[in-house]
Amino acid sequence: MTTFERIKKAANLRKMSLREVASASGMKSETAIYRYNQGVNPRESTLRAIAEVLNVSVDYLLGNTDEMMPNKKASSDPTEIDLDAALESKGVVMRFQGKELSDKAKRGILDIIKLVDGDED
Repeated sequence: MTTFERIKKAANLRKMSLREVASASGMKSETAIYRYNQGVNPRESTLRAIAEVLNVSVDYLLGNTDEMMPNKKASSDPTEIDLDAALESKGVVMRFQGKELSDKAKRGILDIIKLVDGDED
C-alpha cells in the first residue's frame, strides 16, 4: 500500500476527506495530498502533520508498519480523555462491540452522562 493509500484509508476511518486532512494539516493547497498518488513524496514535516491529524504514526504512513496507532510507552499516569470533546467530534472514531458508533449514538451517550451528572441543560 502506498503512502497515499494509507493516508486515504486513515482519513476514511475518521470520516474525513483528503481536502479536510490537508487543511487541518496546514497544507497550502487542499488538493496537495492527491499529488502523493502521482509519485510526489511528502516532506517529513508535512507527513508528521498529517499523521498527527489522523492520529496515526508516521511509520504507518510510510509503510514501515501496519499498526496505525503509534506505540505509546506505558505510563503510570492514566491517559486523560476529554469525553465531552470526543463524543462531539465527528473526526473521532468510537466503537462498541466492534461496530462504529454513529454521531447520533455519541450524542445520546453525552446526553445520558449529562443527565446522570446533573448537568442537563
